[in-house]
Amino acid sequence: QVQLVESGGGLVQAGGSLRLSCAASGRTFSSYSMGWFRQAPGKEREFVAAITHSGGSTYYADSVKGRFAISRDNAKNTMFLQMNTLKPEDTAVYYCAARRADIATRGVLYDYWGQGTQVTVSS
Repeated sequence: QVQLVESGGGLVQAGGSLRLSCAASGRTFSSYSMGWFRQAPGKEREFVAAITHSGGSTYYADSVKGRFAISRDNAKNTMFLQMNTLKPEDTAVYYCAARRADIATRGVLYDYWGQGTQVTVSS
């Protein structure tokens, strides 16, 4: 089992940047594919980005491609989401998730979730 804790959210102006972190407990972090999802008020949760257990492959939603970058440091049991050129429509609660299988974009396929961190982008 793995526990996930997100951090790094906050309020930023449009065009600004934030870096989210997801700290994982346990000694098997490197066995998990990881993902970032987000949920805005009144909207369904949506996929943002995912990374394989080794960090060798990544995948992004079209809406964030070229602006966001997912990465991980298996030695520190931590995953990151660098968010640049933020837009008001990026405002949401951001969640990290883990699954002990191949990379996936559907949230229902993930086994473990963090509590989320709020990102608010003002116009």
